[in-house]
Amino acid sequence: MSERLTLIRLLGVSLLWGCNYAISAYLLRDFSPIFLSFVRICMTSLFLITVALVNGGLRKPSKKEWGLLAGAGIFGTLLNQTFYFTGLHHSTAGNAALILALAPICTTILARIFLKERFNVFKVTGAIVGLAGVIIIVLFGGNSELGLSIGDLYLMGAMLTLSTSLLFIRRLTETLSSYAVTIFSTVFGSALMIIPFSGEVATGGTMISHSIWLWVLLATAGILNQGLAGFWWNQGVSVIGASRAAMFMNVQPFIALIAGHFLLGDPIYASQILGGVLILGGVAVANKKPTSKPGAGTPAPATA
Repeated sequence: MSERLTLIRLLGVSLLWGCNYAISAYLLRDFSPIFLSFVRICMTSLFLITVALVNGGLRKPSKKEWGLLAGAGIFGTLLNQTFYFTGLHHSTAGNAALILALAPICTTILARIFLKERFNVFKVTGAIVGLAGVIIIVLFGGNSELGLSIGDLYLMGAMLTLSTSLLFIRRLTETLSSYAVTIFSTVFGSALMIIPFSGEVATGGTMISHSIWLWVLLATAGILNQGLAGFWWNQGVSVIGASRAAMFMNVQPFIALIAGHFLLGDPIYASQILGGVLILGGVAVANKKPTSKPGAGTPAPATA
């Protein structure tokens, strides 16, 4: 595959994943948050199970791996999806994308706390800058008045649980392929989603659209984002490398802002732009690697 085609596909992935925030917000107008997250994750699980049956290559996890998979499923699916769709229901697509963009930095901080990984000056600086961006978005929401949005707080929970799940995934990929980890953790997490879904049904909070168009949109968005986009992303990483591919992810939050503006009528505020620039700048700085001095070898990273 040519590099040019790969770059075009990676741009397509950014467009699909960026627009997905606005599409999810649009669907939440006619579906309740827990029901929508439950259906989406079940569709994803069915897709992944189909892929596994066709391609094979899975082995039975060990007891330790099952424990880590349970953690990835609980934090990465059950809690993350519940917080994400509930937060998106009370916030905007742009805010959701911008807040979740902090996940890489949050994962670095959690890895320092729980896995004892070392910080360097770039990670510390990036974390501070990125956190400042989130504070601007959360505190100033979509206007110049100071205040806290319940939706943005839920989205912070989604970002934190996603970051926590990445710690489990990091340990799992030491012994399992990312392909196997994705399938097992997603399917396990979708089974756990029965719990909040049952609670929503019991309290009478379930809202289900009877529009065939919305169901088609729901299914199509799920297949494109979990299937085609995921396939293009993995191909792109293998062709141009993870660091270059990751640059396309920086475009996502601003695509979400634009899509939310034109598809949903969400206004774009200066606080979102400023916060987004700080978050993405912080992520870029945190991912920068220290350079070695000539003849000095690789320097040990500075601790926090």
